[in-house]
Amino acid sequence: MNQLQLFLPCAAGVEDYLAAEAQRITGLASQDVDKRRGGVMLQASWRDAMLLNLYSRLAQRVLVQLSYTEYRGEQDLYRAASEVAWEIWFTPKQSIKVEVTAQHSPLNSLNFAALKIKDAVCDRFRDKAHGVRPDVNTQWPDVRIYAHLTTDSCSLYIDTSGEPLFKRGWREDKGEAPLKETLAAAMIAASGWADGDEALLPLYDPCCGSGTIAIEAAQIACNIAAGSQRRFAFEKYLPFQAHVWSAIQAEARANEVRPTPEQCPIVYGSDVAHRMVDFAQRNAERAGVAGLIEFRGGDALQRLPPCNGPGVMLLNPPYGERIEVAGVAGGASGGRAGGRELPQTEGGGEFFSQLSAHWKKHYAGWTAWVLTPDLKLPSKMRLKESRRVPMWNGPIECRLFRFDMVKGSARTP
Repeated sequence: MNQLQLFLPCAAGVEDYLAAEAQRITGLASQDVDKRRGGVMLQASWRDAMLLNLYSRLAQRVLVQLSYTEYRGEQDLYRAASEVAWEIWFTPKQSIKVEVTAQHSPLNSLNFAALKIKDAVCDRFRDKAHGVRPDVNTQWPDVRIYAHLTTDSCSLYIDTSGEPLFKRGWREDKGEAPLKETLAAAMIAASGWADGDEALLPLYDPCCGSGTIAIEAAQIACNIAAGSQRRFAFEKYLPFQAHVWSAIQAEARANEVRPTPEQCPIVYGSDVAHRMVDFAQRNAERAGVAGLIEFRGGDALQRLPPCNGPGVMLLNPPYGERIEVAGVAGGASGGRAGGRELPQTEGGGEFFSQLSAHWKKHYAGWTAWVLTPDLKLPSKMRLKESRRVPMWNGPIECRLFRFDMVKGSARTP
């Protein structure tokens, strides 16, 4: 278990940040971490797999690659799966689920491909365990098996994470279409907010919703492991040793740092919907960082800086209908209940021009990072971005724009 091939899938655009994070967590050299489209591959140990599950804020899962073969049809997939030693990972008493993804696969049915791989796994156990085979559970399986098909190759993985890693364990209150924690962490990584050894600048999300960005930032400031409040699939696998995992968890708790009361808060959030502010506060309490964050209600077009001095704004603003019902014209009630984190749509030009004018008047010296699918946002804000970072929110192509706030300047022609 000391020479495992691990694959860490991530959102497109996050690969560079994930590669750097994986190096920090495992101590591997840069040449041992291979960036791929949509993820990172690395040679690591079983202990590293546990560490990555516990600490990674950017990976969607930690997968162990168990097979890589060429194929031409479903029978080749059956053969590849039947040659994997599944019995060293789990027992037939545990339930399984097989999922298949593909890029340009010639097969007609991915469901049939998944069925053939499931049959191979069950048949191998039936042969090895005197007729006993694992059951299938599509809702809450003990073991998730993934197959990825290209035009001619098949990779088989076993998932050590279970629930996707963006589920940190603290979010219970949320609005519609909340920002995933992994994407919030990617925004923070791209901004470089926590990269230096100097004191952290204040961080403010003026459209905080249920608090995702603010809570991720506060946990980073406290060095709280991302997965410290959840369970993982590897805890049910045969290589798992409880005493080793307990020692890893104890070390993570010992490395947490708590700013003094004089240093708090260092993270701020506000939202026009007071119900969302309540959600954010309760989420922060469960995440163990309520003392570091100050949440308040208020319209982004009216809120003044939450503290003195320069700082960093980081936000995923709402668009379209949400602006109409919850901007200045919509009043402070927030329109729809919990509506802050609605899917983004086109529009909002007037809102963003007003927002940029407000920022230039009151936030001179601040840096604003705005994640949006609207590639024309700088022109709507009448600002010139100093940086744009491609980043995907699920299937939606976005940009993370950086604007440096200088009073009365930095405008586009």
